[in-house]
Amino acid sequence: MKINLKKISIVLSICFYTVITVAQQKVPAYKNQDLPVDKRVEDLLKQLTVQEKISLIGFQSRPVERLGIPAYNWWNEALHGVARAGRATVFPQAIGMAATFNDELFHEVATVISTEARAKNNMAVAKDRRLQYMGLNFWSPNINIFRDPRWGRGQETYGEDPFLTGKMGTAFVKGMQGDNSKYMKTAACAKHFAVHSGPESSRHSFNAIVDEKDLRETYLYAFKKLVDANVESVMCAYNRVNSEPCCTGKTLLTDILHKEWGFKGHVVTDCWALQDIYESHKALPNSVAVAAAAIKGGVNMDCSDLLQKDAIKALEQKLITTKDIDNALAPSLRTQFKLGFYDKPEDNPYRKYGVDSIANSYHIGLSRKMAEQSMVLLKNGLVNGSNILPVNKEKCKSIMVVGPNAASIDALVGNYHGISDKAVNFVEGIVGAVSPDTRVEYDMGCDFNDTQRFNGMWGSLMSDLTVAVIGFNPVYEGEEGDAFLADGKGDRKNMELPASHIAYMKALRKGSKSPIVAVITGGGAVDVSSIEPYVDAIIFAWYPGEQGGTALANLIFGKVSPSGHLPITFYKSFSDLPDYNNYAMGGRTYRYFNKEVQYPFGFGLSYTTFDYNWLQKPDNVKKTSNKISMQIKIQNTGQYDADEVAQVYIEYPKMDRMPLKELKAFKRVSITKRNSQNITLEIPLEELQKWDEVQKKFQIYEGKYTVKIGSNSRDTQLEASFEIVK
Repeated sequence: MKINLKKISIVLSICFYTVITVAQQKVPAYKNQDLPVDKRVEDLLKQLTVQEKISLIGFQSRPVERLGIPAYNWWNEALHGVARAGRATVFPQAIGMAATFNDELFHEVATVISTEARAKNNMAVAKDRRLQYMGLNFWSPNINIFRDPRWGRGQETYGEDPFLTGKMGTAFVKGMQGDNSKYMKTAACAKHFAVHSGPESSRHSFNAIVDEKDLRETYLYAFKKLVDANVESVMCAYNRVNSEPCCTGKTLLTDILHKEWGFKGHVVTDCWALQDIYESHKALPNSVAVAAAAIKGGVNMDCSDLLQKDAIKALEQKLITTKDIDNALAPSLRTQFKLGFYDKPEDNPYRKYGVDSIANSYHIGLSRKMAEQSMVLLKNGLVNGSNILPVNKEKCKSIMVVGPNAASIDALVGNYHGISDKAVNFVEGIVGAVSPDTRVEYDMGCDFNDTQRFNGMWGSLMSDLTVAVIGFNPVYEGEEGDAFLADGKGDRKNMELPASHIAYMKALRKGSKSPIVAVITGGGAVDVSSIEPYVDAIIFAWYPGEQGGTALANLIFGKVSPSGHLPITFYKSFSDLPDYNNYAMGGRTYRYFNKEVQYPFGFGLSYTTFDYNWLQKPDNVKKTSNKISMQIKIQNTGQYDADEVAQVYIEYPKMDRMPLKELKAFKRVSITKRNSQNITLEIPLEELQKWDEVQKKFQIYEGKYTVKIGSNSRDTQLEASFEIVK
C-alpha cells in the first residue's frame, strides 16, 4: 500500500495545532505572559468573587487557592538596606546617604538593595515562606521634608531641601525598580503623603495647616518628582492636611495625585491610618464609612485589616459598588503582574538571584564607601601649626577609644535596619586599621544618664590620641514606640547632647593633654558648641551603617578625605525656630532662615582646599528656554586627593515670599592633589518656577536671578547674574 506522506503530514500538523489551541484555551488570560498587563488584570478581576477581591486589599493578602494565588504580605521596608529580614547589607541611615550629595552612588546602593531583596524573596518563596518583610513591595523612601530638627524620624529623610530630596529619592526609586523593559525588580513607595514631619506624639491626630504655596513648593515637590520617575506606590499619611485626612481627602489623592499628576501606581495607607480617621480625627463616624471613603477616594492597599473587614459592609449598605472594589484592587494587582507574580520563574531575570547576591564583598565595600562619603568633618583644629586630622598612624603609638557609642551596634544601624554578621563598630574599625604593635584601649567611659561617674581618663592621659564616640542612638530619637527611651515619644525636646556626654568630654579634656577627636552619632542637628571647646576635631558620623567603624578609621588616618556635607541646618537653638506645630515654612531651613547658625546647610570640611573659577557664566534666557548652563573649573590646591561637592544656589527676583536662596544643582567630583577638573552645571528652567497664588499654578517669573556657587549655602566662591526675559 502506498503511503501518502504529504497527507499524513497535514493531518499531524492539524492535530498539533489543535492540541496547542486547546491548551492555550485552558490557560486563563491572566496567566498569559504575552498579553498586556491591563488585559491580565481585567481577566483576573472577572475570575475573583467579591469576597476574594476584598481579601486581597489588605497588607496580609489571603490566598485564593482555586486560582493559584498564594498568600502575600505587602509590608516591607528598605530605607537603607533590606530591613527586618535577617542578614542584609546595612548602609548608612538615609540622612547620612543624603550627606554624600552623590545621587549616582545612591542609585548604585538602591540597585544593590533591590538585588538582595529579590534574592531573599526567591529563597523564601522556594520554601513557601510567605512572611512579612520577605516580599517585593518596599515602603521606602521617606521623602518628607525634615522641616524641624525636633523630629525624631528626620533621620529617615534626605534632609530639609526639596531639590536634594527629589534627586536622592529619584535615584533610590530607579535603583529599586530596575530597568528591565518587562519586569519591575521591586516596587518602591514614596511616603508619607503629605506634610508629615512630626510631632510624633500627635502623629495620629494632627492637622497640618499649610497654604498652597508652601504645599506645592516644599511639601509636594519631591513627591511630584518621584511620580514623574514612575514610583510604583505612594503611602498616604496618618495626619490631616488642611482638615482633610490624607487617606481619604479629595485634594491630595484625587485632585493632585491622580488627576493632576496622572499617577498610575497604587496607594497604600500608613499602618492603621484608616482607624485614625474615625477614632482620632473624628472625620467620619465609623469604620464602615471610612472603608467606603477610602475605596472611593483612591486607596488600593490597606496596612491594617479595616478594608478586609468592613468593605463588604460598605457594599451591603450601598456606600460603594462592586465596580468601586474593582477599581480599588486593580492597581495593586497591576503591581504584582509587573513584578512577575503569575509568570514562569525562568522568564524573569530577577528570579535568578540567590544566596550569593546577599551581603557579598562588593555590597559590603559599597556600604563602606557610602559611609566614608557621608561623614561630615565639622572641626579640624591646629596643633603646632598643623591640623589634627588626618593622623599619621605610623607615628601614633597608642590610642584610647572611649564613649557609650564606640562599640554600639545601635549607633551604626539607626532605625528601620537589617542585620549584618560583618558589622564593624568604631572600636573594631580603629584597631583594624593600625598595626598590632599599636596600643589600642577601649572603655565605655560614660553612659547616657550619669553625670558624675566616668572612666577611661587614665588611658586617655597615657595615649597619643583619644577618639570619643558620643551622641545619640535610635532608642533616643526616631519613630514613636521604637525610640522608647526618647523623652518626646521619639522626638528631641532640645538640641543638647546628653548631659552625661558633655560632662564626660569636659572630664576627658581636663585629664588629657593629647588630641581628642569627638565622633558624634545621630540623625539630626545637635548643639556642638557644648563640647567644641574641649575637643580638637569633630566628625559627625550619623548612623553610618555596618561599615561605620572602618569608614571612620579611614577618615581619621587619611586613607580618604572627609567629603560629607550637611543636608540640614545646624541651628543654634530650637528657640530660633517657629513653633513645632507650625507648618508654614517661614523662618525654617536655609531657604527661609537668615539668622546666625552653628553650621549652614551644605557645610563640610576637607583635608584639602579648593579654588573655583568661571569658565562660562550663565547667559540670559527666555521663558521658553530649556535650561541654564554654566561651566566652572575646580582646582585642588592642597596636599590630599579629595572629593568636592560644588553646590549651585539661586537667588530669585525680589518678590514677596521668594526663598532667600535655593539649591538647584550640585556635582561631586574627585580631584587629585594639585590637579583640577572642569565641570558643567545645568539647571532645567522649570526648576525655577514658583507657585502663583492668584492663578493657582506654577509659573516662571521674569527678572534678575543670581547664581552663587560654593561648598555650602553660605559660602560664595563664584557669583553671576542672568535674566529671564519673554
